[in-house]
Amino acid sequence: MGTERDQTNNSTRGSLRLAPNVEELEEHKSKLPRQFVNFIFYRARPEWRLLDDGAKCQSKQGFIETVDDSRRQLLIHTYSTVGLRTSADFMIWRIGSDLEPMQEMTGRLNQTAMAKYLEPTQSFLSMTKRSMYIEKDCPEQSEDRVHIVPGQSDYLFVCPLLRTREWYSRPQEQRQEMMDENVRIGSKYRSVKLHTTYSFGLDDQEFVVAFETNNPSDFLDLVQELREAKASCFTLRDTPMFTCRRRTLAECLDALG
Repeated sequence: MGTERDQTNNSTRGSLRLAPNVEELEEHKSKLPRQFVNFIFYRARPEWRLLDDGAKCQSKQGFIETVDDSRRQLLIHTYSTVGLRTSADFMIWRIGSDLEPMQEMTGRLNQTAMAKYLEPTQSFLSMTKRSMYIEKDCPEQSEDRVHIVPGQSDYLFVCPLLRTREWYSRPQEQRQEMMDENVRIGSKYRSVKLHTTYSFGLDDQEFVVAFETNNPSDFLDLVQELREAKASCFTLRDTPMFTCRRRTLAECLDALG
C-alpha cells in the first residue's frame, strides 16, 4: 500500500550542520546491516480467566521478566488488541540483527507458566533493506539521518501485503510512477509514519506494512485514498489488518482478564 519513507531529523544544535551528499549517504547505507522484524500476535485461551488472581499475577510476572531479559538483544514494543479484533489480544513487535535472539526469546516464553494459556495466532516475519531502527535513548539519535525510532505513536496498524504477478511484469518506470503517486498521497498525511519491510522468501507475504499515528482518522483517510491509486489495482492481498494500541506489556496482560 506504500513505499518506505525514511524519517530524518534535520535539526541542528549549536552550529550549522551540512547534510551529506547523495553519494556519501548511499555509501553509508550500504555498509549498514539489515534487520529482522517480527510482529507476533497472541490470544488468551478461555482457561486463563478461570485461574485465581494469585496464579495470574505470578504467571504474568514471569512472562514480563522473560520479555524484559530479551530487550538486551532486541528492540521490543508491545500493543494491545483487546476489543479490537477477536483473533488476538496483544502483539509484540520485535526488531533485531539476527533471528537467533527472537527464537531464543520465543523458546523461553514457551517455558513460562503463562504459555499454557496463550496461543500465538499470527506471526509476520520480514527484513529491512538496511539497518533502519534505533533505540529511543541512543546518544546518536539527534543527529542520525538513516534511522528511525519505532513505537512512538499511540496506534500501530499492521498488515501483510502481496502484489500480483502482473505488477512485477510491468516496466520499472511504470511501477515507479505508481509508487510516486502513493508517496504524494502519503505526504498529505503528515501524522502517519509508514514502515515498509520485506518478506520475499521469508514468509507468505511479500511486504509487511505498518503505520504509526496518534490519529486513526488520518490513517483511515489515507488508506481510502490509496485504494483509489493506480498501484492498488496490483494488490493481491493486504489483509488481515490489525489495529494495535501502544501499551506496556503489563497493561496488555492485565487486559486479558
